Amino acid sequence: MPYPGTDLDTVNLARQLVDGEQVLVGVTPPPGSQLPPSNGPAGGPGAPTPGGLVDLNTATAAELETLPGVGPVLAQRILDFRAEHGRFVSIEDLREVSGIGEQKYVDLQARVRVS
Repeated sequence: MPYPGTDLDTVNLARQLVDGEQVLVGVTPPPGSQLPPSNGPAGGPGAPTPGGLVDLNTATAAELETLPGVGPVLAQRILDFRAEHGRFVSIEDLREVSGIGEQKYVDLQARVRVS
């Protein structure tokens, strides 16, 4: 039973956790924290790995939407880019996706990987 007033709306209570993973509930993460989001997907080929990284070559639109600043439109652009150009060879390939400028690239580069 959660403490009264604890907001659980941003927590996916059905998500499988990875051994050693921290899930912050009811607190604000410290600035610069690289902890994976607690509301991430429950698993799957592109799901965040133990380090919280999303694989650009296998992620679904829903998995891409767990990234900061990525909504349905940008997630679809990433999938369309992958379908048109093939697999991402490096994270830097994100710069070629329409809608990903320099700041968005900086925000995403530490949260994604390519397999």
